[in-house]
Amino acid sequence: MTNTRTEPQVAATRRMEQTMSAITAEHVAFPVHAARRRPAREQAPLHLTARGRRVVTVLAVVLALVVGLVGGRATASSPERGLEVDLYTVGAGETLWSIATAHAAPGADVRDVVDELMSLNELSGPSLVAGQQLVVPADQD
Repeated sequence: MTNTRTEPQVAATRRMEQTMSAITAEHVAFPVHAARRRPAREQAPLHLTARGRRVVTVLAVVLALVVGLVGGRATASSPERGLEVDLYTVGAGETLWSIATAHAAPGADVRDVVDELMSLNELSGPSLVAGQQLVVPADQD
């Protein structure tokens, strides 16, 4: 069987094929009808099953035990005797090391006294300024 199409029919078929190949589909959103929506329900009260009640009870007992055991360890004790301190004014040319040496007990490590002075005075570094007020431990007489 031979092709019996004429030249104009072949040309029309080619044009239709080219036109059809250029057709694209776009995403079309369909409206949701009000009839399909579920009506808003009122909030129903919470009902626990028997298993849920057991779980809640066990969790409450465990929480009470943890609070009882950990909280029972927190006891008040008498406060320690506070550290007696004196106010010291830094003189010209004085360093934290020289002040610590003057206030250190005999045989004490001066480095520990420097650390204590920095901690007591909340110093971020060892630099001092003349006239600065420092808190130093009082002499133990």
